[in-house]
Amino acid sequence: MCNLNQKTQELVILAKEGDDSALEQLCRVHGERVRRIIRLRMGKEIRSRLDSMDLVQDALILALGGLKDFTYKNEGDFLRWLSRITQNALRDNLDKLYTDKRDIRKEVRLENYGPTTGSGFVGTPGAIEATTPSVIMSKKEDLDKLEKAIDELKPDYRKVIVLSKID
Repeated sequence: MCNLNQKTQELVILAKEGDDSALEQLCRVHGERVRRIIRLRMGKEIRSRLDSMDLVQDALILALGGLKDFTYKNEGDFLRWLSRITQNALRDNLDKLYTDKRDIRKEVRLENYGPTTGSGFVGTPGAIEATTPSVIMSKKEDLDKLEKAIDELKPDYRKVIVLSKID
């Protein structure tokens, strides 16, 4: 644990001096923690509106931009500081979603309305197939969760699931 503490301290010092590789390493080392903080605090409704990786980027940009004002004392202080910035970035994004004009609680699904007349629009279009990096990453996250859940099953149950649903 002391080794990680020293490594983080060295990276913070180098990053404050402008070392880009130190900034990248801090993002690599702590990016997953930031992602988990965000994912755990996002509800299902919010996850459908905001991409967690976009929020991770926002939080890391804010944290690394404010690194010059941070005084490193120990790993715990750094992690608490990073967690607080992450929570604030998430809160700011949620505030944007709930502003009066964009309030997602006021949204109405198109299915609630019948076909319009004279406009040529009948019914609702199907889902758009998107293969953006964020969608790919989201699918990877879901597959990781599924894999973990399957790994926790008893061998016989795992075999049944794999044979009936995956093969």
